[in-house]
Amino acid sequence: MTAAKTEQPVPPYVPGHGLLNGRTVVVTAAAGAGIGSAVVRRCLEEGARAVVLGDTHERRLAEAREALGAEFGAERVAAVPCDVTDEAQVGALLDAAEAFGGVDVMINNAGLGGTVSLLDMTDEEWSKVLDISLTGTFRCIRAAGRRMVEAGRRGVIVNNASVIGWRAQEGQAHYAAAKAGVMALTRSAAMDLAPHGIRVNAVSPSLAMHPFLAKVTTAEFLAELKAREAFGRAAEPWEIANVMVFLAADYASYLTGEVVSVSSQHP
Repeated sequence: MTAAKTEQPVPPYVPGHGLLNGRTVVVTAAAGAGIGSAVVRRCLEEGARAVVLGDTHERRLAEAREALGAEFGAERVAAVPCDVTDEAQVGALLDAAEAFGGVDVMINNAGLGGTVSLLDMTDEEWSKVLDISLTGTFRCIRAAGRRMVEAGRRGVIVNNASVIGWRAQEGQAHYAAAKAGVMALTRSAAMDLAPHGIRVNAVSPSLAMHPFLAKVTTAEFLAELKAREAFGRAAEPWEIANVMVFLAADYASYLTGEVVSVSSQHP
């Protein structure tokens, strides 16, 4: 086991600076308490005209819409149930953005993990992770890209990958393959969409703490993962969201086809 490090304090939360003023943002897997919900909040704080939330969990989705609407204005928040394995549902999610002038920023956060040895992994387990994490991202890039091209819009697409796409981890063959695929997809999609002025980038987080992770991971393994990080702690979901917002903003106007590692873990 890696030697324990002193856990550094979480830095102060960064206030909004209007980086997404007037833009319509669509976010998948946006309900709950992880990176998706953090990036929705950050986009609203950064002045987005509206954010359209998609998620498969309808109760959490409705609760998120109600809470965000009460805080930021109901007219700036929409929510549509969306399973990224269903092309029609992806289309319906983007249809909802038309009420706000159409999608300017598409953030593809939906993904599925799980831990199982390759020797025990079934075809169904493999296919489910690939269909949500990789093919689902493809469906969303294609759908958003087509709409941006049709509208003549210099939009932005931001994907959520993972350092597991670069680094080996036991029991993660399906997830690693999917996230490595998201990285390659990001680079290739960027080349296809560059002639239309559309940028495509990705973030690659190492360890971001949220309640679901704490539920499915032992305290001992979490401690080991934290010890691998330079700051001796997990990232807060909003720290990942900050980089996604940067990639969506004009500050990143010359960045496309890039995968940005949001990590303090170094080999």
